[in-house]
Amino acid sequence: MMFGCPYFRTVSAIKAFSEVNLLCSESSDYSEVLPDSFPSAPAEPLPEFQLEPEDGFIVKNRPVQLRCRASPATQIYFKCNGEWVNQNDHVTRESLDQSSGLVVREVDISVSRTQVEELFGLEDYWCQCVAWSSAGTTKSSRAYVRIAYLRKNFEQEPLGREVKLEQEVLLQCRPPEGMPPAEVDWLKNEDTIDPAQDSNFLITIDHDLIIKQARLSDTANYTCVARNPVAKRRSSTAMLIVYVSGGWSSWSEWSECNARCGRGWQRRTRSCTNPAPLNGGAFCEGLPFQRVTCTTLCPVDGGWTEWAKWSACGTDCTHWRSRECQAPPPRNGGRHCSGSLMDSKNCTEGLCTRTLDPGTGVAVYAGLVGALLLCVVLVLCVGVLAWRRSCRHLHGDITDSSSALTATFNYKPLDKVSLRHNPHIPPPSAPPDLTATAGTGFRGPLYSLQQGANDAHHKIPMTTSPLLDPLPNLQIKVYNTSTLSALELPAGCHGDHEILSLKHVGTGTMESTISRDRDGHHTSGHHTSGHHTMPREPGHSTSTTLGNLGGRLTIPNTGVSLLVPPGTIPQGKFYEMYLLINNWEKTLLPSEGSQTVLSPVVSCGPSGLLLSHPVVLTLPHCAQLDAPTPDWNLTLKTQTHQGAWEEVLTVGEESLSSPCYLQLEETNCHVVMEQLGTYSLVGQSCPPQPACKRLQLALFAPRAPCLSLDYNLRIYCTQDTPHAMKARGRMSEVLELERSLGGVLLEEPKPLLFKDSYHNLRLSIHDIPHSHWRSKLLAKYQEIPFYHIWSGSQRALHCTFSLERGSLAVSQLTCKICVRQVEGEGQIFQLHTDIQETLPPCSPLPSGGGCLPSSQVGPYAFRLPSSIRQKICTSLDAPSARGCDWRLLAHSLGFDRYLNYFATKPSPTGVLLDLWEACHQGDADLVSLATALEEMGKSEVLMVMTTEGDC
Repeated sequence: MMFGCPYFRTVSAIKAFSEVNLLCSESSDYSEVLPDSFPSAPAEPLPEFQLEPEDGFIVKNRPVQLRCRASPATQIYFKCNGEWVNQNDHVTRESLDQSSGLVVREVDISVSRTQVEELFGLEDYWCQCVAWSSAGTTKSSRAYVRIAYLRKNFEQEPLGREVKLEQEVLLQCRPPEGMPPAEVDWLKNEDTIDPAQDSNFLITIDHDLIIKQARLSDTANYTCVARNPVAKRRSSTAMLIVYVSGGWSSWSEWSECNARCGRGWQRRTRSCTNPAPLNGGAFCEGLPFQRVTCTTLCPVDGGWTEWAKWSACGTDCTHWRSRECQAPPPRNGGRHCSGSLMDSKNCTEGLCTRTLDPGTGVAVYAGLVGALLLCVVLVLCVGVLAWRRSCRHLHGDITDSSSALTATFNYKPLDKVSLRHNPHIPPPSAPPDLTATAGTGFRGPLYSLQQGANDAHHKIPMTTSPLLDPLPNLQIKVYNTSTLSALELPAGCHGDHEILSLKHVGTGTMESTISRDRDGHHTSGHHTSGHHTMPREPGHSTSTTLGNLGGRLTIPNTGVSLLVPPGTIPQGKFYEMYLLINNWEKTLLPSEGSQTVLSPVVSCGPSGLLLSHPVVLTLPHCAQLDAPTPDWNLTLKTQTHQGAWEEVLTVGEESLSSPCYLQLEETNCHVVMEQLGTYSLVGQSCPPQPACKRLQLALFAPRAPCLSLDYNLRIYCTQDTPHAMKARGRMSEVLELERSLGGVLLEEPKPLLFKDSYHNLRLSIHDIPHSHWRSKLLAKYQEIPFYHIWSGSQRALHCTFSLERGSLAVSQLTCKICVRQVEGEGQIFQLHTDIQETLPPCSPLPSGGGCLPSSQVGPYAFRLPSSIRQKICTSLDAPSARGCDWRLLAHSLGFDRYLNYFATKPSPTGVLLDLWEACHQGDADLVSLATALEEMGKSEVLMVMTTEGDC
């Protein structure tokens, strides 16, 4: 037998071998051996394959087993790539089919990785099985053997997206190249997606994942997984965020008119909850409230008409008269007249038809004579007093040693030298007016000042009686047992006597600055040890000297001001007053527990100054007051000399012992008070509604040109007050910090309502173009702790987003930055910038309006002329039975939360007008005041305002 020819074991095959041996060669085909060569063999059918070889893959170095089975089969062998496989590589098994009695042969071979790799060319490695029987040969189908592999890199990976609710989503995946081709599965948060279980998912033939309608539950991490017999590969995870853009709810009903009487406003609200924005969805555009003006009819109390004439005397010796409640009649819920409709009295003066008692007549006449004598005595007394008063004015020297005075008073006529140095002093022939009201601010003993600076030892103690007020234009030195308290300047003589100017120092102490006399020498050397002067930082404080005409102190662009009405400082005295915003870093904040500071800490002084009228301190605040229900518990606090904070007033809990009145507006509060010091407004949530404070968000970035691959975006969070944003407050610190970092403000600051809900402020960045940019942060978002924002004690709060661009050629950056409080409202910065475009350096924010002067003195500080003011006070101070007095003015101006405070003042109308001046310092065009007076029916005052004012 030749090498490579089959070995025939049967006897018939051995006999026939000699006849066909020439046909057996290494290149011959077994099919050429025909059944005719074996005439003696029984007739058999052609072999039929019961098992054909199947394709196989070589995984790593493991060989592939190929198997085939045929019946009837005399012989069965493999041929691979057209060449016979050595018989020694075959494993043959023979059996007998019980049903047919035919021989069944089965053969196995192993194909190694080396055999496959030795094949050169474009064809694949294949093997085929050939079976013989006496009837001929049969070939099986080809089985291909390939080396299995799977590349590492995906041809296309899924990308994270932010999609709108119910939007169709397509996540693409192209698995790595492999043999056999990889099968693809999708994972949602590491769970395999089965479209048969969830019909909202569909996996295409190209292995893409389609979400037919995005649901909120579809917000997850999606991963594409490719696998074949060799390996298993995972794509990068794509985060799909299904966001919900906010939608407005229906408008609420209009609220009641806020004015109890006259013109006011009513409002309605809506909320961004239909639906509420989720997962960074856009907040609703537009305002959450609408406001319209409204007018409420003022209640008019009824008034009595004049009494009618007496009726004729009746038989009962009485007559009657009547009146009606028709002047005016009560309207719009006004009170009805109190009193009786009818009045009666005896019409015969006791003498009726009955006989009088003689004793009664005598008593009547005696009473009349006594009354006449008493009148004569009173007339004589008045005459004597008038004569003594006229005689008193005829003398130059006045000496009164009566028991009513506790000390002596000596007035000396002025000589010519005194008149020459002070032309404002009236001549001796003009009697001094001793009836003027004394300054009520004096404390301690008073002394008269003699002519000349060397007569200090001749001071004569005086009483504080109103009859002993200092004469006009005389200089009075006022002393106190503990500290110097006041100053009165002469009108026209500024060099003959020492002039003391007061400054606030430390905690209530005073420093006296000394002026020079005519010879240029110091007239005094008084200093207070351990004092410190008030800081004069521009934009942080202001000061000016004010007298009896009053004025206004304003720190520009901060919303902080102090109104000093006329008459607050006694006539002839001048004080150097100041207004100061305390430095946040050096100030002990007044908040305690869950309280939050809503305004800057402001000092006004000098503290301890005695004022004749209340002043009005205006503070900006960041409390959100638009809620339909009161959600703030607001408290005004003051700082003691020891540095501790004390409550002065809680809004809504005023009483007769309250030392001040607080008027609240949307962005400011006005404090009417009589004691200067350090003040601040603090707040606390009033259950069940959480309170909100207004914040401002500002976005900064490096100023172009940017020469680095790194690019940082910084977002700062500050309180929404002019002091914090535009003056020397926190935002100015941010601007200075950004200047040092080379930063620039990319967009105008955006407002944000921060709720007292104990939730942090969350900042996240989205829609970064991943092809050119990548985020260097591992976390998906950053947070600023709730307490850092709510307490107000932290400064320059900010978060930084660090990005890196692919190359220096990348200049365009488009992304979205979402800032929101967890379970609260949010803001979105839509950023589209060219980082190579040259931008101006960081500059202060605009003030948003005209800059008021830092101080105004005298009538220029007030919009309402003094003559009109006096007429309004005269018309409204006196109580009116019809209610048309200062109380109705308070209702019309909205200053009626606690009327008892104004009722305790000598001129309630004057205090109301001072508060009106403070509330309308920027837009005081007299319209609101004129409207209130018009509704009150004060036509005579309106006529004066039209002719004398600037209505």
